[in-house]
This record gives sequence, C-alpha cells and structure tokens, in this order.
Amino acid sequence: MHRLALACLLLSALPCAAAETAAFPRTTIDLGCVVSDLGKSVRFYTEGIGFKEVDGFQLSADLAADAGLTAGKPLDVRVLVLGEGDTATKLKLMQIEGTMPRPGDNEFIHSHTGFRYLTIVVADTDAALARLAKLGVKPIAKTPVTLPESLAKGMCLTCVRDPDGNLVELLGPR
Repeated sequence: MHRLALACLLLSALPCAAAETAAFPRTTIDLGCVVSDLGKSVRFYTEGIGFKEVDGFQLSADLAADAGLTAGKPLDVRVLVLGEGDTATKLKLMQIEGTMPRPGDNEFIHSHTGFRYLTIVVADTDAALARLAKLGVKPIAKTPVTLPESLAKGMCLTCVRDPDGNLVELLGPR
C-alpha cells in the first residue's frame, strides 16, 4: 500500500514539473549591457575573460522604440558567449550612437540598487589574471582571496572592473 501511495504522489508531481519546464523552455538568462566604448568592452570580455563573440543582431529605431528599449535609436548588438549551444551564457553589449548614458556609482555593490556584478566561474584564476593583466586590468582590493572551505572548497574570489567600472567577480581555483 505504501508503494502505491508513493507512486501516486510521484505521478501527481509530473504535470507540475512538466508545466514548469514549459514555462521556461530555456533557463539561461541573457544579460544586456550598454557600454561607453564597445571595442574596449568586447576586448575585455573576449581577450581578458574568455567569452567568444558570435553573430550579433540589429534592431531598427522603430522596433527599439516600440519595444521601449530606446527613445528612437537603433541598436547594434554584439553578442558574446560562455559555453556552447542553447545553454551558453550570452552577454549582449551595445553602444547607442548619439547618446551619453549616465554612469552608475560602481564603487561598491551597495552604492546603489540594480544588478551590481557578474560572477564568472573560471578554471584557473591565475591564467585569467594573466590575460587581464595584458589589458592593464588589475584585481580590486586584496583579491584574489581564498574563500572559506565551508563556502567553496579550493576556490578563490577575485574582483575586477570592466572598462565602464562594472564589477566582475571571478571564482575559481588558483
């Protein structure tokens, strides 16, 4: 009898699991970032961090305005990926011509509200830092710091800033 009850319980959970999957057919989140110097930012994320550039896309001024993305400015989006296929993380970088976006206060993550940093897991912290050093990027504060084993065994946390001052966390072994 207990097996029958357990089987019924498991089977009753299946429609919910299937409904959740259908609600989110792709569970990777893309991130769009407006930058002040597109070339520098692409170089930072590709040569420094290790993203790969793939085909980007354009949105007309009308479509961008109708969607509420811009005030009638076209978008030319460069797409960078970590990973392969549909589950790859996508970073969409864009510089909108004829605009002067206000920079945020990026001194600390508590300086203002909003998305505050990216966390990127690297295979080798020292190799990542060597790539970034070639671009003149230095770690922030006392990083890399070794995380407590209870948090992430064998891992170091390093913080750097991209060309616009956005905080990027690198998490990985040394």
